Amino acid sequence: MSRNLKIMARKTDRKNCRVFGSVKYLNSEVDVRILNLSATGAALETKEPLQAASGSKVRIEAENLGLLEGIIRWKHNGRIGIQFDVNSNARAQISSYFRFFHKEIRPVLAVRQLATSRPSGERLPQRAALPAKP
Repeated sequence: MSRNLKIMARKTDRKNCRVFGSVKYLNSEVDVRILNLSATGAALETKEPLQAASGSKVRIEAENLGLLEGIIRWKHNGRIGIQFDVNSNARAQISSYFRFFHKEIRPVLAVRQLATSRPSGERLPQRAALPAKP
């Protein structure tokens, strides 16, 4: 992370993903969903509270990523920010994930109701169609 006006900022952009796995800290293990991922870190959502403080060393295990080690940088409302240990093995695993497994995740948009008219003149609700991908 780089410092700008005494504010910590990420060095690399994170990409949204939905990968399921677990986080191990000492003798405890918690199921997680990896929300976003970069070469240097990840944001995780936990199913239950993880009893580890910021600065604690943890292991993340996920099917498509393998085993990664890192340090907890922040915790807030069931989410955890992890900074990975910088080594060639971790970078290779993350690079492999993006090359072979990653699918772009887009936010889900709510379907809104549109009104259309019947031949008799009364209006009926109709679902809006999303534009097709080019």
